[in-house]
Amino acid sequence: MAGQSIEGGLRFAVLGPVRAWREGQELDLGTPLQRSILGMLLLREGRAVTPAEMIDAVWGEDAPPRALGALRTYVSRLRTVLEPGRPARSRPELLTSIGRGYALRLPHDALDLTRFERGIAEAESARKSGRLSAAAEGMRSALILFEGEPLAGAVGPYAEHQRDRLAERRVSVIETLMDLDLELGAHAAVVSELIALTAEHPLRERLRAQLMLAYYRCGRQGDALNVFTETREALIDELGIEPGSELATLHQRILAADPALALAPPPSASAEQAADEPEAEEEPPALELPRPAQLPAAVNDFTGRKEVAVRVRTLLSSQSSAEGVPVVALCGIGGVGKTTLAVHVAHAAGDLFPDGQLYADLRGHSDEVTAPESALGGFLRALGIPPDVIPDGLAERSALYRSLLSDRRILVLLDNARDADQVSPLLPGSPGCATIVTSRAKLADLPAARLIDLDVMEPDEALSLFSSVAGPERVAAEHGAAMDVVAACGFLPLAVRIVAARLAARPSWTVASLVPRLADEQRRLDELRVGNLAVEATFALGYGQLEPAQARAFRLLSLPKGPDISIGAAAAVLAMTMYEAEELLESLVDMSLLEATAPGRYRFHDLLRLFARRTLDKTERPEDKSLALRRLLGFYLASSRSAHQLAYEGSMIPDNLAVVGNGLTFTSVDEAVAWLISEGDSLFAAINQAATTSPTGEQLLPAADMLVAMEPLLEAGTHTREFDQGTRAALAAALSLDDEASELRSRYVLGRVLFASNRLSESETHFRRVYELSEARHEKIVTGEVLNALAVVVGRQRRHTEALTLFDAASRYYRENGVPAGEALVLSYSARDHLGLGHADDAIAAAEKGLAIFTEIGSGAGTARARYHLGIVLSRVGRLAEAVHHHAECLAFFRSSKQRVWEQRVCSRLAETFIAAGRYPDAVRHAEQALVVSREIGHPYGEALSLTVLGRALRGLGRSARSLDCLRQAYDVFTRLGAPEAGDLKLLLDGFAVERSVVES
Repeated sequence: MAGQSIEGGLRFAVLGPVRAWREGQELDLGTPLQRSILGMLLLREGRAVTPAEMIDAVWGEDAPPRALGALRTYVSRLRTVLEPGRPARSRPELLTSIGRGYALRLPHDALDLTRFERGIAEAESARKSGRLSAAAEGMRSALILFEGEPLAGAVGPYAEHQRDRLAERRVSVIETLMDLDLELGAHAAVVSELIALTAEHPLRERLRAQLMLAYYRCGRQGDALNVFTETREALIDELGIEPGSELATLHQRILAADPALALAPPPSASAEQAADEPEAEEEPPALELPRPAQLPAAVNDFTGRKEVAVRVRTLLSSQSSAEGVPVVALCGIGGVGKTTLAVHVAHAAGDLFPDGQLYADLRGHSDEVTAPESALGGFLRALGIPPDVIPDGLAERSALYRSLLSDRRILVLLDNARDADQVSPLLPGSPGCATIVTSRAKLADLPAARLIDLDVMEPDEALSLFSSVAGPERVAAEHGAAMDVVAACGFLPLAVRIVAARLAARPSWTVASLVPRLADEQRRLDELRVGNLAVEATFALGYGQLEPAQARAFRLLSLPKGPDISIGAAAAVLAMTMYEAEELLESLVDMSLLEATAPGRYRFHDLLRLFARRTLDKTERPEDKSLALRRLLGFYLASSRSAHQLAYEGSMIPDNLAVVGNGLTFTSVDEAVAWLISEGDSLFAAINQAATTSPTGEQLLPAADMLVAMEPLLEAGTHTREFDQGTRAALAAALSLDDEASELRSRYVLGRVLFASNRLSESETHFRRVYELSEARHEKIVTGEVLNALAVVVGRQRRHTEALTLFDAASRYYRENGVPAGEALVLSYSARDHLGLGHADDAIAAAEKGLAIFTEIGSGAGTARARYHLGIVLSRVGRLAEAVHHHAECLAFFRSSKQRVWEQRVCSRLAETFIAAGRYPDAVRHAEQALVVSREIGHPYGEALSLTVLGRALRGLGRSARSLDCLRQAYDVFTRLGAPEAGDLKLLLDGFAVERSVVES
């Protein structure tokens, strides 16, 4: 150490931390303030310092009131340390008092600064006498005395000023040393040292000029000119000035290839001097940086990802300087194969980067994140920079790193990055190089990066990976089971590889034996581990980086069992505003812990959802989970109520729903129905979840209310199967809890579902039970609706008189409760039963009155339904043009509001009217439209009606074969449904058979 360079006695150091030794043993100099006082005394070189000067030097303007007393205490302690054996009350010999001040009497050569200055003076003398090698050696020996930042550990204004002075003195000596080395012809040897020095001191023009000259003498004119360009940009950016005349002149001389810049012969020396000098060394060879090859080994069973691999290679090969340095950022969920793909592509692209590859694991999602400074240190060492000349600061290391990569073609792979701030200092700066970054974060703020969000594998790719690891013969023998296994893995490469490795290690297992193991969601994550690989551990790394609010959102959002979730629903679950929820959800998307499937919609990967739920069960209290689900149901119910209010203006249902909480509002029926359709799967998931987990009827009731409020979705025809399953689940739960309120609502909607499938007897049974419960409980929520529904069911079975009696009861109920929309609905529906009894005038009067009421109250949906029924009546009585007009009007409404059940019905009725008018081509067109819609929405009764009218229309066109085929199909469907229309068709088909036999005879 500097303080021990001379054996024995007392030694001091200020060219680094303030230190002292006696006989080789370091002394304890106490606090920073005490060291600062000693440092000042050392630098005064025996001259006296007054207490006032010392107080100003150490404390400055912040001196405490009793600074003088503290100063005397520190001086006393220093005297004890420096002269431990001095008798009490004897005069100090080292730290003495002079007048009112103090001075430190130093032994000869005791201070490292004294030895440094003497060494530099001797080196300057040697230089002046022409002994350049001796001068350079002397300066290097003197510079060794610096052991870091001067006066380190000392505080106060004086120490700061002296620290700057000594640092400047050191750099000035280094500049002189670099001049000597260049004069001695060591330009190749000093390039790396000058690169490090200019990175540490980017604005020192003398060092920059020396680097330019060294590059030029190494034959690297381009690098020399680049140094000038970088220096000029730095001076303008930092100081707003142009380079000085010395640097500018050197730049012009290099451009002109000035022969005077070549190495001049060393100066002559006397014979005595020559005898003292060592033999001249041969000129070192030009600097050659090593070729790094740091990539990890590529996996030998790499599978799939062909398109994305080609895309990454294409991006890496974009070497145009106009486009800058290619940066490809692969992001995605943990275990999706980012690193595997990156390493595979990096090896395959070796021909594009002949100067090597650098690799760093940035450990962005671990507890020990790799600092950019550390990664740069590793890169610089790999590029041949000695550890002792690598600068300390991040900016200096980054600048040196980019300088070394200049004019080289190197690929940099930065694996497991945490964020853009960690990556940015590690990016090369010159075209020819390229970078691949892998990260779970999206790195959207990484400048100029081309982001590739890596998804899970395609099913066939996942199956190929599973086969390559587990064995192709075993997988080929159980192809179906293998597909079930990779599907249970969510096609996540890590999960597929783990389960395949387990299978490969167990010859007695079959592929099919894995299926039930993975089917159990409670233990699936436990099955996905082998050796040091585990899906759960991979997910835990990402989860461990979350802030508390993010972690809570990640856990709670796994609670709903829907396929995805909207921002509004997420806000309800998390009990926050939609804006706050969106920010949280987007942050989880950025960390690849959530997927954004569409604007405003989010979902988990299946395995991540299982991990989140497991974490949820370990963290959240049961009552907190229950409250979150109730908030979700409250949001869904409030939003569904808003949709119902628009779709069925004047209905009593919305006012009788048990709504708790806020939901969305809509501006039109189209918007409301569109929301129900888009949210349908999530709505039914919430209903089924409530039906299977609600411990009380109070918690089940919102789910039952949702079924009623979602009635517009039932008429859209997009979720018929889900309605059937959801109502049955809610009904079963209500019966088990003896919850009549939920039973009433579930039965009502189930009756509607059964009616839509033409299961009239079952539908009637449920409706009658609903009416009984409504009367017994005095509940008004669906009393009028169920009376109307019963009448329609009975009328469909051609019990017209009974139907009209029920319609009358429904009409009275609506009048008594002041619901004109309900009365209008009853009138419209009853028209067909009046027709069934042959009362055409009554039918027309009822239908027209219903339309008038709906028109008066401004109900668009009601008006459309009234036009539908009026059109049927008018068609039956021969007023065909009017019938077509009304049906065309309501068809436009139903199509715009996506009510496809009604669309199918109207198309069928239009076809019937066109048949009556003899317009068979128009009839065929509308019948075929009705048939397409009924099949798309899975509506068998509508399909049979469409086939019937299509068969009749085709017969009118003379296309008997196809007509007969349609009618037979319709007859089969009606018969399967037990519909009375089967009898009508039987008569029609028998008549066709008779006609054909007459023709053939």
